[in-house]
Amino acid sequence: MRNIKLTIEYDGSKYLGWQRLGDSDKTIQGKIESILTKMTGESIEIIGSGRTDAGTHARGQVANFHTASHLAVLKIRAFLNHYLPQDIIVKQVVEMPERYHARYHATGKKYSYSVWNAELPSPLERSTSFHYQQPLNQQLIEEACRLLEGTHDFIGFSSLKKTKKDTVRTIEEISVQQQGERITFTFVGDGFLYNMVRILMGTILEIGAGERPLASITTIFETKVRQQAGITVPAHALCLEEVYYD
Repeated sequence: MRNIKLTIEYDGSKYLGWQRLGDSDKTIQGKIESILTKMTGESIEIIGSGRTDAGTHARGQVANFHTASHLAVLKIRAFLNHYLPQDIIVKQVVEMPERYHARYHATGKKYSYSVWNAELPSPLERSTSFHYQQPLNQQLIEEACRLLEGTHDFIGFSSLKKTKKDTVRTIEEISVQQQGERITFTFVGDGFLYNMVRILMGTILEIGAGERPLASITTIFETKVRQQAGITVPAHALCLEEVYYD
């Protein structure tokens, strides 16, 4: 059996997220699996590097699957891109060692979150950015980002219920770049909990708008209580940029 790695870009606006559900036609995984099954004549299941929520986009999602097919990787890519809808594209297809696993072998991820910070929303930005009207204090935002960097237990910044799994993660960097009214936040870390980036963003924005104190970040790390953190911002402004491997 061959082990094939896919690098995928998609606009998640019309989909229920990455993970195949009962209605697989409305998930990214389901769309790709149905075409691979048609191509190979096998029942194909792809393994993603992780889930993305309904509406979330990806520029560098990674997945792998096993197949007995002898088709060349370029032909696999061409077949997928011919039959996939225009809002999903397979950018790269590579043959990997037998034991490679897109999820378990990932060592880190990069996400971006885009905010349209203006009085009025932009029709052209509505599908890829979150309209946030309140003026933002750049210094407070930078200070909040610095406090969130490093190794912490991020359970208070997650929608996870009580879990026995390790919830300590390391955020290596949170960078902020502004172009006009659009502000892009980039998060690089070794892993992210369920809804973690979206809750971190809600907390950062509330601090930047003067609606919560900077010190609340330390309090949330100490108490580990989700209700003390900021809102969960919408998924449509979130993008999985890259998945890292050793």
